[in-house]
Amino acid sequence: MEKTPLGASRLEALIESAHLLHGARDLDELLGHLLRSVMGRLLMRRGLIALEREETMRLVLLRGLPRLAVGNVFDAAAAEESGIELVLPIGAPSAQSAKSHPLGLLGLGRSGRPGREAVGEEEKDFLRAQLGLAASGIANARVHEESQRLNRRLDQKVQDLSSLLDLVRGLNSTLEASDVAQLLMLTLAGRWMLRRSALVAWKPGHPPALRQQGMDIGGLLGDEDARSGLEGLPDAIAVADLPEGALKERLSAARGELVLPIQSGEGGVGGLIVLGPRPGQRPYEAADLEFGAGLVAQASVALANAWHFRETLEKKKMERELELAASIQANLFPSELPPLVTEGGYDVAVRNRPARQCGGDYYDALPARAPSGDGGEPRVLLCVADVSGKGLPAALLMSNMQATLRALLGRLPSLCELAAQASELLFATTAANKYVTAALLELTPSSGAARYVSAGHTDCLLLRASGEEVWLKSTGAPLGLLVGVPYTDTTFALGAGDCMALFSDGVTEAQNEAGEDFGEARLCDIVRSSAGESADVVVARIFDAIDRFASTAPQFDDITVMVLKKL
Repeated sequence: MEKTPLGASRLEALIESAHLLHGARDLDELLGHLLRSVMGRLLMRRGLIALEREETMRLVLLRGLPRLAVGNVFDAAAAEESGIELVLPIGAPSAQSAKSHPLGLLGLGRSGRPGREAVGEEEKDFLRAQLGLAASGIANARVHEESQRLNRRLDQKVQDLSSLLDLVRGLNSTLEASDVAQLLMLTLAGRWMLRRSALVAWKPGHPPALRQQGMDIGGLLGDEDARSGLEGLPDAIAVADLPEGALKERLSAARGELVLPIQSGEGGVGGLIVLGPRPGQRPYEAADLEFGAGLVAQASVALANAWHFRETLEKKKMERELELAASIQANLFPSELPPLVTEGGYDVAVRNRPARQCGGDYYDALPARAPSGDGGEPRVLLCVADVSGKGLPAALLMSNMQATLRALLGRLPSLCELAAQASELLFATTAANKYVTAALLELTPSSGAARYVSAGHTDCLLLRASGEEVWLKSTGAPLGLLVGVPYTDTTFALGAGDCMALFSDGVTEAQNEAGEDFGEARLCDIVRSSAGESADVVVARIFDAIDRFASTAPQFDDITVMVLKKL
């Protein structure tokens, strides 16, 4: 059967439709015009258009078909049950196309014109011609729609890149963890116009970074179980997808929707960001997750740098503090020993070697006037002490100790009262955990008479010329530790050839690689074998022996040795 050529009126209608169809760039507008023109010309009450999307024909426009729904897959049987009697292809597949189905479908119900209920062949020819024109218009609109979508994605990528660059510039201008956290959260919240968001980040030894708006997740700082739930999570994950546990419970209670873990500089997780719902309940899409993870990756590096910078500053501060403490300590040691000892028939030598830059050992040699009514003989106070702690606090306590001894020396009738008064003054002016162990030797050089008070100090050695060794024990509590505790003293006289060794516990407690102590016996053997040597030689031999014994084992404690020989 030959096709009837289109009449002039139909050609005019086609030309007019072609102008409208090809002039439209919006796909919905084009499809609406197509269906309206067809249904209006044929007085149809029911019509549909389905388009191919991802190899599936889906309904995109419906008129008078309440039982069908836009978005559903086109079903010929369901369409027929709804009153669709005619289905025509939109853009039949070409021989060169790999697709076996048309671009779309037009479905129409029964005509409403009297006596013309079925669509005739002429009308079908007209419809096929119109659908052929519509196919190219739809293809153009789809290309335009895709280009717009790509342009929007490109614009979003440009905006994301701009936001990332702005964030990086901002991060490079700050070295405070709190500023990094604030800048990151402003960027994320502004990107999605969020009313609810929070960040918490931590590192041992540093104050945590916490930023919250509309939600509270600060409790995570004290919840190890919840924090452990962050390990092994992806760069971005929905709260609903978190494994069951304390972390999910806390974040669900805070009404969070998205979690962005913050990686720490040492590996593992050092914090997290929680984002609330977007306006209009819009979901976080894959591009959003990629963007958020990128920002967090940059911020995690900035947080690590900020904390490292703070650690460097603290280290520099500590180094300066140690330098100051070492300077204070060096000025506290006497530059020379009193002539009363060095020129009065005695030989004295002393050496101190701290375990670190600034130690806690102290020694002194102080001339003292005798109390009135006590014979008037000049005296000298020799002292070796071990101050609790290290660094600047120990140096300041050492300074306090020296000032106390010098202020009291010669004003009290006995060495025991001197120790008791010094202990009370130190107790009143220092913290409860600050104290001093001290070996105090008061010597009358002219007679060799000596009094010895040990305030909780390690046992010191008196080696007689006869070879007898006497270990001088503690006679009271450390200075500054207690108040109202009396001190007793040990009295003796130094004779020709006698040798005193006052030292800190760093001598006898020096250890070798096997963890063995140097001990009192080795010290005594060195002093005994050096009986004919000067005090300087004895001190040098003690240090040499300790170094040989310790070998490669590190020095854990300060070492101070004072040797006094009666010539």
